[in-house]
Amino acid sequence: MGHALVIVPTYNERENIASLLDKVFSIEQPFHVLIVDDGSPDGTALLVKELQLKYSGRLHLLERAGKLGLGTAYLAGFSWGLDKGYAYIFEMDADFSHNPDDLPRLLHACEKEGADLAIGSRYVKGGGVINWPFNRIALSKGASYYTRLITGMPVKDPTAGFMCYSRKVLEGLDLKKIRFVGYAFQIEMKFKAWRAGFRIKEVPIQFQDRTLGVSKMHRGIIEEGIWGVLKLRWHACFGD
Repeated sequence: MGHALVIVPTYNERENIASLLDKVFSIEQPFHVLIVDDGSPDGTALLVKELQLKYSGRLHLLERAGKLGLGTAYLAGFSWGLDKGYAYIFEMDADFSHNPDDLPRLLHACEKEGADLAIGSRYVKGGGVINWPFNRIALSKGASYYTRLITGMPVKDPTAGFMCYSRKVLEGLDLKKIRFVGYAFQIEMKFKAWRAGFRIKEVPIQFQDRTLGVSKMHRGIIEEGIWGVLKLRWHACFGD
């Protein structure tokens, strides 16, 4: 197997997935990609199977029976990647909100700069967002401030979903104890990595809102994030 695996969860991403994969596989470093598809009605998985002929050995597919949540998709991908022996495992969205050209920068932070976990951050110097309305920016920045305030975690973009994990982080955390499946999943993973003493580095990125497909954000995800942060702090103080 390869050295670095990019996990991309999908649900109805047929409009984006071929272009995304073409872009990832055009990068000089030989990244591998694992698509974790939650039974997309639009045929995303079928298209990925066709593209596997083009990208044999580098494009992998894990099909699940239904929409089971972002967190469980990543956990399934982590398990798959660890079993296959990858040294670095990434999280990335399917909708081009995360620029594939930033993958080498995240990998470099872990391989060459000593980070155990590299975060593609919107809220460090040099980072930012493109094509977001003011209310969405305010919500995201407010969530980041709230998370830092409650948890004490020194990460400026704790809700970020573009990351590179070194293998030892995923092996060092008890992934069976990850509680959250939606918005709070990203916070929980960073929080537990920080609490475990792993070195975290934020790498500035420009986050761009999707232009094709439908956003998966909804009220329940936001509510999970609000209550999830409080639960993380509670369990950290009084035991898991």
